Amino acid sequence: MTTSLTLHTLTRDDVLLHIDALAEILENCVNGGASVSFMLPFTHEKARVFWLGVAESVGRQERTVLACADEQGELIGTVQLITDQPENQPHRADVAKLLVHEKARRKDAAMALMEALEAEARKHGISVLVLDTSTGSGAETFYQRAGWHKVGEIPRYALMPDGAMTATSVFYKFL
Repeated sequence: MTTSLTLHTLTRDDVLLHIDALAEILENCVNGGASVSFMLPFTHEKARVFWLGVAESVGRQERTVLACADEQGELIGTVQLITDQPENQPHRADVAKLLVHEKARRKDAAMALMEALEAEARKHGISVLVLDTSTGSGAETFYQRAGWHKVGEIPRYALMPDGAMTATSVFYKFL
């Protein structure tokens, strides 16, 4: 890694404690064009509301939130492992919201977060991870470099933050 990064598993209370930093990361990504379920205009308050819901989900043990901090201890990225799955899929989890603040991109934070997520998944007995991302995005290229297998694309799957239609690429990874 090019910088000294620290990874943390956030409890419900940790998410609430760091809600403004997490909201800033989400706000930065959405306002930068990331297709992560939100539309423009996107505000800090809307990001806080999202993270309040995530905190409650963590409290119900439906997901794990991992965060990455830089050498000053400032949160610069996050990813979620969603383990709340149907009864017939206890071996599977979804990966959601890999977010890295633009000031920290290309410094190994995304890879460090994904490696930590995979380790966390193994601790939960997860053997199959699934995610989707906007087709043609830098994230799609990143996941392929990180050893994920592309299943295919679904056209007209979602809207980008600016309202443009985008396809999604579906990926899986066996652990």
